[in-house]
Amino acid sequence: MPKLVTGLAAPLPLSNVDTDVIMPKRFLITITREGLAEGTFADLRIDDTGANRPDFVLNKDPWNEATVLVVGDNFGCGSSREHAVWGLNQLGITAIIGTSFAGIFYDNARKNGLTLPIVTPEAHATLMELASGDKGVDILIDIEQLKITAGDFSAPFQMDAATQSSLIKGEDDTLDSLNYSDNIRAYENTLSDAMRVSVLK
Repeated sequence: MPKLVTGLAAPLPLSNVDTDVIMPKRFLITITREGLAEGTFADLRIDDTGANRPDFVLNKDPWNEATVLVVGDNFGCGSSREHAVWGLNQLGITAIIGTSFAGIFYDNARKNGLTLPIVTPEAHATLMELASGDKGVDILIDIEQLKITAGDFSAPFQMDAATQSSLIKGEDDTLDSLNYSDNIRAYENTLSDAMRVSVLK
């Protein structure tokens, strides 16, 4: 995972966007992670006839090329469906900037390499204004330095140390556990056969 995330930012100022809006439940029938880009923001992007809604930001030029979203408060609330993050990744979204995110969505994002910088309301207002300009704005997110830059504007952002490390190293909880595999095996070898069977059950 790169330490820098860059891309054109699109404004999505709606608050309390839940995971059913991000990934409607009718798209959850797949048994793999593939093909979820079509479902991402489907009810916002597409009308009942299957045509793109011209007023939705990701259907407009230049934001149809956006890879970063500046969103409203409490983005990703609702159910715990990880499909929402998978779909955002498949749609080409690499980062989402907001003032707050739902906890489970934040964890799912970390596990899947989606960067979620948390900024102050003041920085958020400026970034939203810049992203809403006619030509949009390119944003640079420095994960290592915890800083966002957009044109002449820059601001710090919040990210817990575990998430920061995970994004920089490109690791998730499973890979973190594998770092301790020797210790796990050593502990398992101290168990009696009977206890081992009990643990496995």
